[in-house]
Amino acid sequence: MSDPDDSQREGLGDLFDNLPTASSPLPDSAPREEPAPGSRRAMREARAAAGDGRAQPDADADADAPETVAPAPAEPVQAVPAQPADAAGGEHDPHSLDALFAAEKHHDAPKKKRGRGCLTAVIVVLVIIGGIAAGGAWVYNTYQDKINELMGWGEPKDYEAGQATGEALVTIKSGDTGSPVSTALFQAGVTKTDRVFYDYLLKENPSVTFYPGVYTLQKKMTAAAALKALEDPANRMENTVRVPEGSTVESVLPRIVDGVGVPLEELQAAVNDPKVYGVQADRLDGWLFPAVYTFDPGADAKAIIQRMVDRTRESLQKAGVPDADVQRVLTIASIIEREGRTPDFAKVSRVIENRIDQGMKLQMDSTAQYGYGELHAGKASTSKEAQNDPNEWNTYYITGLPKTPIANPSDAAIDAAMHPADGPWLYFVTINMTTGETQFSATYEEHQQGIAKWHEWCRANPDKGC
Repeated sequence: MSDPDDSQREGLGDLFDNLPTASSPLPDSAPREEPAPGSRRAMREARAAAGDGRAQPDADADADAPETVAPAPAEPVQAVPAQPADAAGGEHDPHSLDALFAAEKHHDAPKKKRGRGCLTAVIVVLVIIGGIAAGGAWVYNTYQDKINELMGWGEPKDYEAGQATGEALVTIKSGDTGSPVSTALFQAGVTKTDRVFYDYLLKENPSVTFYPGVYTLQKKMTAAAALKALEDPANRMENTVRVPEGSTVESVLPRIVDGVGVPLEELQAAVNDPKVYGVQADRLDGWLFPAVYTFDPGADAKAIIQRMVDRTRESLQKAGVPDADVQRVLTIASIIEREGRTPDFAKVSRVIENRIDQGMKLQMDSTAQYGYGELHAGKASTSKEAQNDPNEWNTYYITGLPKTPIANPSDAAIDAAMHPADGPWLYFVTINMTTGETQFSATYEEHQQGIAKWHEWCRANPDKGC
């Protein structure tokens, strides 16, 4: 086994053998220093004197005898292992300075450093681009409707001509202008979006006058076609009143005035005493059934109200409601009508029953709004004043059902009050006011998650009735 020190010394010997002989900086007249006896320099000079012609590395030289080299006048040169001689015997001189510097041309350290720097820069750029993309995606998802409207992307707001079909009834009340008429058309399924008719008016005919009454139109009409139909007197139904689901006496009486022409004072006197119609309650809310009514010319206020009450009794009998239980069922049905959408009616009914069975307060926003007089304010949420008002309809304040029905329920709501769905739910919240999507929960923790979803939707849709 060879001594490691020997191999090291041999490597050093090769290194020194390949170094060029440095010329002396002393003038020619200066005495020449003789090489030390036995040194490599002395051996080379001896061979040169014998006629070799140039100094050659000596593979047999003792590696333990390093050569002493006088300093060169040029800049110090870093010693590196010499490159092998050109195999083809070319001009490449292994003893020249070019040979010493040849390895420097293949030095890779700076390239590696530049490679790492470039990679870091690429990563930083990708992170920035990714952040911008993520931020842009969040902005688009949050404000998609507004961005699409601004850029002209997405679905058209108006139906195409030729799509109109079926029949739709639209009620226009006294004093209605473009905005409420536009909403009424959308809610009846006539126009595609809430604002398309109003926007069309602003552009084409902002001074149009609307006359109160019930109009027969079609579903899926263009805004232009809907305006033309409303301006045609033939589409206005004479002596006709439409009572919408979830309405109240307060909101129905002006419709009767517009549709039939009976003075408002006469109608207010006609509803003043519910017992005249066999209703054992202080108010007639819940008893003016939602439907479209056409009356003979000259019908008086009492006859109009009587017909609506009779229609409610027909619905109660159809649902199998016992006479002794009609007021309770109508009250539950009226809350269902105001709180849920038709596919969810039976679930809302179950929540009401479960909370009553467990002795919990109902805490329904619609009851607080009704008791405080803000049911028709157009807001889904309830004001703090309404929630804390101590009245007999506010189920945040009282335990059990309100004193009377709070609205006029439909057949579907009455049926749901009689036949609640099976389930453990104690809470529900609408998490999308546009689609009506509602989350039903059995625990308060789940309900809080639903409320958070609703708040998130409202932040993204500040003008949608939250």
